[in-house]
Amino acid sequence: MFKLKERNTTVKTEIIAGLTTFLTVAYVIVVNPQILSDAGVPFNQAFTATIIATLVGTLCMAFLANYPIIIAPAMGLNAYFAYSVLGVYDISYTVAFSAVFVTGVIFLILSLTSFRTKLITAIPDNLKHAISAGIGLFIAFIGLRLSGIVADHETNLVALGDFTDPKVALTLIGLIITIILMTLNIPGSIFIGMVITALIAYFTGLLHFDGIAAVPHLPEGALITNPIASFNDVINYGLYGVVFSFLLVMLFDTTGALLGIVRQAGLLNDGKLEKPGSAFFADSIGTTVGAVFGTSPTAASVESSAGVGAGGKTGLTALTVAVLFLITAFFSPLVGALSNVAAITAPSLIIVGCFMIKSISDINWHDFDEAFPAFLVIVSMPLTSSIANGIALGFIAYPIMKIAKGKIREVHPFVYVFAILFLYQLIFLAS
Repeated sequence: MFKLKERNTTVKTEIIAGLTTFLTVAYVIVVNPQILSDAGVPFNQAFTATIIATLVGTLCMAFLANYPIIIAPAMGLNAYFAYSVLGVYDISYTVAFSAVFVTGVIFLILSLTSFRTKLITAIPDNLKHAISAGIGLFIAFIGLRLSGIVADHETNLVALGDFTDPKVALTLIGLIITIILMTLNIPGSIFIGMVITALIAYFTGLLHFDGIAAVPHLPEGALITNPIASFNDVINYGLYGVVFSFLLVMLFDTTGALLGIVRQAGLLNDGKLEKPGSAFFADSIGTTVGAVFGTSPTAASVESSAGVGAGGKTGLTALTVAVLFLITAFFSPLVGALSNVAAITAPSLIIVGCFMIKSISDINWHDFDEAFPAFLVIVSMPLTSSIANGIALGFIAYPIMKIAKGKIREVHPFVYVFAILFLYQLIFLAS
């Protein structure tokens, strides 16, 4: 089934690779529900939905695409959902999940057509790199604020927090521990750092447990029961920009992660994915199902590269991770206690932000008509607390500057269409 002999691997190697990947990506189980609960989503709802979305997406990736890649809620998109969509639009989280559901359906349709490839190639590379870097800054800023390392200021908006505060001090200790582990290239550094920080929090009285295990449950059941109503929600509340932002980031995240990890595993055929449709289907179905139960969009996890580095080459690695996620579903009280201490989860957001901002080095800073739109994307995301605003400003500025420089034909027609739509969104539909 998994073509172990063809790919020169063994069951033992695949299981070890799966365990390695799980330790690397396990922080999502804690961080994602914590971020969503900040937006009012019941913790157990978000926790169980996170497990369900990861299980469905990863199992599809394992059995349909046979890749050692994990599908899980994407860092950055969860923060955008919680702090921007719900923070800006006057809507309930159920309506916001309608936007996620619609995004998943659209992505599912794109996965079955060649339009997905055309859309990806239409977007200028500099804007792609800028979007990733901007999201990195955005989620790092959120981690800094949640932990208290960065605090609110009356005139400067933000300032350095109080390092004598035990919670801030614990965050700094956890961050230092984690970056040391990462410097030493220890597998699962982020997860191990969270465990050590949790132990320190427990023995210093900052962490309290009300239980360890419980039967998985969804307090509110399925949040989306009528697909048509979800599309109506998007239309009635003018969530077009939200859907488009989700869609673009999912396209770039999944495409980039897939190509990079599959290349690392040596599974590309003439530089192309063997089953691109199945791989994108896994991501889209994870997003769609996740939205039904209460979690933000999923994406191919870059942490999957840890398992590939340990020898994973088939879907058996992904299947192993899925089984471990299923087991974790029975420990919601433990995860809930950990997520209530910002010092345990904030370092992971800061570090993931560092990973994402590295794409800034791929931007062409020498040509102003390329550099400035990218700069707008990067700086606008954290300063407006919105991925959508950053993307919109960059897409509007890019064709304007190209026209001014006489490079009209260098811009894909899609980009002009996107620029007009984003301009309309900012002027007439912004809340």
